[in-house]
Amino acid sequence: MRRKQPKPVPQLTNAQFDAMFSTEDDCCAYLVARRWPDGVRCPRCGAENPHKLSNRPWSWQCYQCAPETSYRFSHLAGTIFENTNKPLRDWFKVTHLMLVSKKGMSALQIMRYMGFGSYKTAWGMCHKIRAALIEDIEKLGGIVEIDETYIGGKDKNRHWDKKIHADGRSAKDKTPIVGAVKRKGNVIARVVSNVSREILERFVNEAVSTRVSLLCSDDFRSYNRLRYRFPHGVVNHSAGKHVVGAIHTNTIEGFWSLIKRGCVGTFHKVSRKYLPLYVAEFQFRYNNRHNPDIFGTAMAGV
Repeated sequence: MRRKQPKPVPQLTNAQFDAMFSTEDDCCAYLVARRWPDGVRCPRCGAENPHKLSNRPWSWQCYQCAPETSYRFSHLAGTIFENTNKPLRDWFKVTHLMLVSKKGMSALQIMRYMGFGSYKTAWGMCHKIRAALIEDIEKLGGIVEIDETYIGGKDKNRHWDKKIHADGRSAKDKTPIVGAVKRKGNVIARVVSNVSREILERFVNEAVSTRVSLLCSDDFRSYNRLRYRFPHGVVNHSAGKHVVGAIHTNTIEGFWSLIKRGCVGTFHKVSRKYLPLYVAEFQFRYNNRHNPDIFGTAMAGV
């Protein structure tokens, strides 16, 4: 019997975006409401009810942190939008485009779509937004899957003078990422230097609760000692087994496929230096896949 598919969660469409943010003042009011839902506070000292400047829109003056000279600040102070020469509506639109694209949107495509005159402008805006999407997630419980993957081109496709000749699970030719995901829940993914037992165990201890009901992994030897701390189930991929009852890693591998398809089909190339920011972007979209106000959640972290 075919199961009934769940209804898709509504996202902010282009028409809804234009209706909500038709002017720059609409964007400013939205940002102020998201930053200070209980009233404007000084971003420097946290003082309540700063003096509103009548001659400067969306600006306030605080006398508590600077009694003699006062401290003036705007709605952009302390955010990723501070000291920008782009309208806030452009920032909102770029954020919206990044969030509604399941596999991301490249800076080159955003430059073309937004009509920016510089690729560097679009690239810098995207990276600032990715940094704002980094989440602090509680430890995962229930049934959790852990796995590692590697991002990078194949050595056989490199030019002869750039070949690395690395064998096996080596980080010399690719960048390793380790992740843990709760079934039908959140994912935590981190870029690591290597996949040694010490690093993987440290990640699991930081990401997974000791009250987990089942911890699933493949037969990679770096996971062998987890059985002493967690109820550990192993699926032997080397023997051609992928599902043994409730033990499998299909969920985390599905998340890996999103990242890899994004790197190959959307970004084409992701450097090791900035890979953590791209991983944070994919993680945020995945963890908010059922959130009807994903844009508002993103704005709360800027």
